Amino acid sequence: MDGAAIVERMMTTEGRTDPYPLYARARGLGPVVPAGEGAYLVTGYAAVNKVLRTPAFGMVTGDMMVGFDAQYAQHESLVLFGRSILQRNAPDQPRVRSLIASVFTARRVAELRPAVEAAVGRLLDEMAEQGADGSPVDFMDAFAFRLPVGVVCELLGVPERDRYRFRGLASDLTVALEMFQSLDDLGEADKAAVELSRYFLELTGERAADPRDDLVTDLARIAAADDDRLSVEELLANLVLLLVAGFETTTNLLGNGLALLFRHPEVADGLRSGALTPAGFTDEVLRFDSPVQATARIALAEDLAVEGLPVPLGSMLTLLIGSANHDPARYERPEVFDPARTDSQPLSFGGGTHYCLGSQLARMEAEIAVPALLDRFPRLAPGGVALRRDRLILRGYETLPVTVR
Repeated sequence: MDGAAIVERMMTTEGRTDPYPLYARARGLGPVVPAGEGAYLVTGYAAVNKVLRTPAFGMVTGDMMVGFDAQYAQHESLVLFGRSILQRNAPDQPRVRSLIASVFTARRVAELRPAVEAAVGRLLDEMAEQGADGSPVDFMDAFAFRLPVGVVCELLGVPERDRYRFRGLASDLTVALEMFQSLDDLGEADKAAVELSRYFLELTGERAADPRDDLVTDLARIAAADDDRLSVEELLANLVLLLVAGFETTTNLLGNGLALLFRHPEVADGLRSGALTPAGFTDEVLRFDSPVQATARIALAEDLAVEGLPVPLGSMLTLLIGSANHDPARYERPEVFDPARTDSQPLSFGGGTHYCLGSQLARMEAEIAVPALLDRFPRLAPGGVALRRDRLILRGYETLPVTVR
């Protein structure tokens, strides 16, 4: 099976459900694998890490996508992400990222810890009440979604009354991030992009009239003061990105982590006893079953090479983060789930100029939530058949039923 055939298999439901055997086959072909004309799979840890940290391997921007196919401009979801820092290169990406980083500070994240702890306690109380009669509780809906969406909305300044409307919209919108999808599948994603953009346009207007201590107020103030520093279109696109990225990754981190605890009860025992640390557990979940499985780059310069393989200008690279995190050249016994690892540096939050701004917030939420969950429910157990989302890039569960009594 060559690189192109592996990509084809990854696009199937079976391949998306369990891509790890395909990753192993791809790594067997090398750290960088041709996958069709002008296309490469990057499979090894060192190779993925290098590409992530090399500016000459840039994001595929919205303008580039329109150049490939003019129909891209007709899809609001693709246009929205194309305006965000997720899919921009220098000079626009560092300009806007620095503005967001100036208000999305480590101090602001640290100050959220009491709110995270309070939200965890409240959600666990609700789970206990919901499952008091022994009936199953969907962990994804009752906790894994509600915790991070509440936290990121607190940070942004989204009113509490609006917060729980976003799961379906985010699920629809993020279809646009899936690689290899047909443009015909973006109808719901486009509707979600329009609705979320309209929502934040209204909210920034409210904050202009009634400023608060939140990110929407701060970023809207910057845009109003100087359109050259941050345009209205960039403001709205990046607020939508902050919202969706702020809970999508953490939701999947929590769900994937709990599923692994059910498969490895000895790890739950180790966390309860203190033999294993929440930070070590979080790192190993990120490595073993990453919430983000792949990303893409394009060669923006001549004479580039990765692991000795020349990569011509304009080549498209699919970086298999999930494969890199399982690379035996980087990790001893990579197929073993081992939260006691001391050398874990998963690539799940990216690297270089596109390293995830919310990584520390996601880690903090997981490191608070998992020990509290295990402490509150000593007999926590699967409550039915878990259902994975049929996605490759954003890997997680749609439902994960548990019993808490």
